[in-house]
Amino acid sequence: MSGSLIVISAPSGAGKSSLVKALIESTPNVEVAVSHTTRKPRPGEQDGVHYHFVDKERFAQMVAEDAFVEHAQVFDNFYGTAKSSLDGPLSQGRDLILEIDWQGARQICQLFPDCVSLFIAPPGLEALRQRLTARGQDDAEVIERRMRDARAELSHVHEFDYLVINDDFNDALTEIRSLVRALRLRRQLQVQRHADLMNNLLRA
Repeated sequence: MSGSLIVISAPSGAGKSSLVKALIESTPNVEVAVSHTTRKPRPGEQDGVHYHFVDKERFAQMVAEDAFVEHAQVFDNFYGTAKSSLDGPLSQGRDLILEIDWQGARQICQLFPDCVSLFIAPPGLEALRQRLTARGQDDAEVIERRMRDARAELSHVHEFDYLVINDDFNDALTEIRSLVRALRLRRQLQVQRHADLMNNLLRA
């Protein structure tokens, strides 16, 4: 049995990580692939839980070893999804989420045509600026850079299958849950799950 591969991207500050966390906590058999990154951990982040934190030398070595299914540079840091992180959950029937930027999403969608991609957008640029400021993680210069990059990322929204506007958090979470539930009703997966039933019905 195979789970669904779901790619989720969003501009920094759009609420992607919070929505994915809430989805995982409230929906059985969904998990997130833990990416590798060269950026420093933020307060509260744990190695192996939020990211695999590595230095740039180790990251470059993994690229040379063809260890990533996708990787990209975001701001001044590198991010990548290891091939080893995909096999287990999907083959065991669990849905797997990749939290990656649009560059990685493009790579994954080319490699896995059956994957589903979702873009999370803020309700407006001013709301995005307020969220970035409220996080208290970046100075004014970095926030301006993130705002510029957000506009560039939003220009790629047409490359994604689904779009959720994170205006109200609970509404956005409900929409993402609905997408996951709908994916589980896809004919191919349902036939696999209910093979005995379908065989009996077809013989009737």
